[in-house]
Amino acid sequence: MNDTARATAPFARTATGPAGAPLPDRPLAAALGYVEQRHWEVVPGAWLEYGAGAECCSCGDAGCAAPGAHPMRPDWKAVATASPTTVRRLWGRAPDAAVLLPTGRAFDVVDVPEAAGCLALARLERTQVPLGPVAATPRRRMLFFVLPGAAGKCAALLGRLGYGQSPLDLTAHGPDSWIPAPPTRMGGSARVQWARRPTVSNAWFPDLEDLINPLAYACSLERVPAGVR
Repeated sequence: MNDTARATAPFARTATGPAGAPLPDRPLAAALGYVEQRHWEVVPGAWLEYGAGAECCSCGDAGCAAPGAHPMRPDWKAVATASPTTVRRLWGRAPDAAVLLPTGRAFDVVDVPEAAGCLALARLERTQVPLGPVAATPRRRMLFFVLPGAAGKCAALLGRLGYGQSPLDLTAHGPDSWIPAPPTRMGGSARVQWARRPTVSNAWFPDLEDLINPLAYACSLERVPAGVR
């Protein structure tokens, strides 16, 4: 199967836990898995609830830009924890709270469109580039986990590759940012899931420099009409 075919083929969307076992669909169980098995910090977020016959965000904002998947408090960075005891206490207060992962600590995350992410992932796997976890969101985004520091050097690396004057739909999340983690729901019934689940074998994250070229190239194709690629 060539890269184009692989990019359009459905990827595995079975929710799995940090050690490769099935991931419980309850936020508390998932959050405990991240802190106990991966030693990642977690933050409780907003959640989806029903009111007046419609689904809405627990924050109460009818125009919420990220219903069910954003921090509930402005001091969310201080709330981030890798303590199982604290996780049980936080989700004990809000059992349906989303599971958010702060970036810029254990890892940074490169955020790209799903089509570009699938294409880049196929090429990276074909060339056997070591990879970390990769998540997929219901908003058709893919999240590549990389070593911390990626956000600070992303622009320079893109410029070196010739994309400095051609903005790409590619964002690196570092300090002061976060991502929603499986099994968080982001509107409707769709959940964040793993395209490449965390396992013991990918406990070490790749450097952005090892991924940036295929990711940037795949994102650049998003702007080119299909007939001229």
